[in-house]
Amino acid sequence: MKHVIVIGGGVAGMQCASELLKEGVKVTLLEKEQNTGGKLRNWYKLFPTYTPAEEVLSALRHKLTGAKNLTIKTGSEATAITPKKVTLSSGEELDCDAAVIATGFTLFDARIKEEYGYGIYDNVITSADLEQMFTRGEVRLKNGGKPKRIAILHCVGSRDEKVCQRHCSKVCCVTGVKQAIELKHLFPEATVFNFYMDIRMFGPGYEEMYREAQTQYNVHFVRGRISEVSPTFDDKLQIKAEDTLTGRPLKMGVDMLVLLVGMKANDLNSDLVEKSFLKQQPSGFMQPRNSFLGNVESNVGGIFYAGAVTAPKNVGESLNEGTAAARAAIEWLARK
Repeated sequence: MKHVIVIGGGVAGMQCASELLKEGVKVTLLEKEQNTGGKLRNWYKLFPTYTPAEEVLSALRHKLTGAKNLTIKTGSEATAITPKKVTLSSGEELDCDAAVIATGFTLFDARIKEEYGYGIYDNVITSADLEQMFTRGEVRLKNGGKPKRIAILHCVGSRDEKVCQRHCSKVCCVTGVKQAIELKHLFPEATVFNFYMDIRMFGPGYEEMYREAQTQYNVHFVRGRISEVSPTFDDKLQIKAEDTLTGRPLKMGVDMLVLLVGMKANDLNSDLVEKSFLKQQPSGFMQPRNSFLGNVESNVGGIFYAGAVTAPKNVGESLNEGTAAARAAIEWLARK
C-alpha cells in the first residue's frame, strides 16, 4: 500500500487526506498544533454565505473520523521533506512514497505597524481578534461598553513595501465587508467606516456583498489609508487619514479600530528551499511547477502543494486544491 504524508492539518490538508484515503492510499497527517483545523478553528462565519466555520470544519473532521489507514500526528512539525522521507523537528524520520505540503500561511503581525497602536492602545484589534470575539459573543470595548463608531482598515501587512509585503492578500477586502455587516447586525446604531486603497472583490457574491453593505447597512467606505492612531482623553481613538478621492485630510474619533491583517508566507518556507531543494516566490510563498498545468506540483517530483502555501487563497479554493493535490499524487504514484 502506498503511503503519502500530508504536512498541515488545515482545510487543504484535511481535504487532501480524505481524498487520498478514498483511493486506498495510506495517509499520515501532520499538524504542528495540538488540533487539526488550521486557521479555520479561529473563524466565525465564512463569506459570502455566512456559513459557520465550525460547520465546514466539522464536516472535514467527520470525513477522517475512524478512517482506516490514517494516522494523525498533532504537535508535529516537519523540518525537511523529500518524496521518500519527512523529518520532524523532534528528529523522527517518517518514510513515505510522496508528500503533500499544505502548511498554509502566517497572519501578519500587526504590532510591526506601530503607527496603528496594536498591542499599545485599547480597542485596536485585528480582524482575527474580531472573529474570535464574534465566536465568543463578546464584541465589546475594553471597558465593557458597546462601540458606537468603528473604523476598519484594509491592507495591514499587504501591498506594503515598507514591511516587504508587496502582494495582495486577496481576501482582506471581502473580510472587511463581511465584518462590517456583522458589526451592524450586532450594533445597528453604530457607524462603521471602511478605509481602503481600492476594493478588490474577486469571488462570486463578493461584489453583491459590497453593495449590500452600502445600500442596506449604510457602511461608509473611505478611499484612504490611516496614517496615525492616538488615544484621546475620553478613551477613544483618534485616527488621521487622507480621503484620496477628495484630496482632503481628515481626523476622526472612533471607539474601535479593526486592522485587516494580511497573509504572509511561513518562515518555514525558506528552510524548505534550503533543505528540500524546493523553489520559493519573491513573496515568500512556495512556487508551483507551473501556474496553469502544474499548480499543485512542486519542482521536485513526488512533492505536491495544496492551499495557501503557494499564495493567499480563500477556504473554497484551498479545499479544491486539496482535492487536486490528492489526484496529482495518486497519478504520480501510479506511474512509479
